[in-house]
Amino acid sequence: MAQTRAPKRRRWLAVLVFALVVYVIVRAADTPQDDPPPHGKASASPPSPSAGSSAPSSPSPTAASSSYDPADYATQVRARARQASVSAQLLMAVLYNEAYKPHDPSFERAWQKYKPDAAFGIANMHRATFDEVKQGRDFAGRRWEELPDDRDLAVEAEAWYLHDLAARLPSQWPAPYPRNDLLALGYNAGPGNMLAFARGAAPGAQARSYLDQLHANWAKAGKAVGAG
Repeated sequence: MAQTRAPKRRRWLAVLVFALVVYVIVRAADTPQDDPPPHGKASASPPSPSAGSSAPSSPSPTAASSSYDPADYATQVRARARQASVSAQLLMAVLYNEAYKPHDPSFERAWQKYKPDAAFGIANMHRATFDEVKQGRDFAGRRWEELPDDRDLAVEAEAWYLHDLAARLPSQWPAPYPRNDLLALGYNAGPGNMLAFARGAAPGAQARSYLDQLHANWAKAGKAVGAG
């Protein structure tokens, strides 16, 4: 009996350890990108240069690794921001917001097996968003699965998504949010929510937290890209 109980105990111990590991990963890596306001429905948001696109002139790290500081990609951020006609400081601040989870390619792919709708890359972009943003762009031939390995591609896609969100904004809106705040909210919660916030809908807890983090990262992002 002792010989049969021991393997069972070992199996149960392995199950408990596995459950604990999954729980820790969930707490560390799950990304809150859907935060429906009172009106509208949240949409899914959201080591080589992108094919057919001009790479930044000065060398900087593009290969992904577990050690990650968004400021290391200031060259790519400035270049892609110019291409998409968006604020480099906003682009960098969003990267700081999205740096809360490990951005190691093997980790991201392992997590995606447990959560198929997980986001990829340092800008935490979902598949549907990437596939929409790349249409008609110089990275149209790239695949969402490449984002964990190509951080310049992730920055490029983020820049054009912010560009597309800006194109959806009306010329004026009644809510007190400035343009960059609304674009960050749109990046986090989707274009439908962004427009609802512009009309005066109150952001929920997750969107409000995202905006607070953006404000906290704003000066650091500006310093990283040489803004101001």
